[in-house]
Amino acid sequence: MPARTAQGKIGRILALLDELYPDPPIPLAHHDAFTLLVAVLLSAQTTDARVNLVTPALFARAGTPAELARVSVEEIHALIRTCGLAPAKAKNLAGLARVLVQKHGGAVPQSFEELEELPGVGHKTASVVMAQAFGVPAFPVDTHIHRLAARWGLSDGSNVERTERDLKALVPRERWNRTHLQVIYFGREHCPALRHDPAACPICSWAAPPKRAKKE
Repeated sequence: MPARTAQGKIGRILALLDELYPDPPIPLAHHDAFTLLVAVLLSAQTTDARVNLVTPALFARAGTPAELARVSVEEIHALIRTCGLAPAKAKNLAGLARVLVQKHGGAVPQSFEELEELPGVGHKTASVVMAQAFGVPAFPVDTHIHRLAARWGLSDGSNVERTERDLKALVPRERWNRTHLQVIYFGREHCPALRHDPAACPICSWAAPPKRAKKE
């Protein structure tokens, strides 16, 4: 009988994720730390596919902090209007660009604290940038990872801070960045939020706690 504790399940989960996604790409199109930061900020309550449709025109117009700082909020909004929360994101992008130019010499800072001081940048966004742009071990937890960690019994689902703490304790530090991406891809392809059959899922079928074993 498979181990039902989180510690007992994590090895098998990681092995399966490595088999399915040995080298997971970053799903947001970008070419440097700044464009990744912008793309991650835009991805809140918006699909990565939608962000990747919007950013080519935005980056062609303003691909650096200095260029974006010279673009009005109204023009930024027009370029990103099909993204969710576009008005707030346009205002945050304009403010973010100004802060990067005025305080950081036009470069994206390489610390969690400085990133989280930027307009519109929370801990999850900062974690993605630190992990994927700068290679610093981090475990960004979005709504999908939060949901799957609870489904698999790796965390209690109470809040994203608890989920991040639990996953960091379970997953070896050297693979946090990779595992974060693997779980995102697994959720999209095998473990969706709606109309999910745990019995047919490669992980939920054996890892889900008994109370989650029914069809969702």
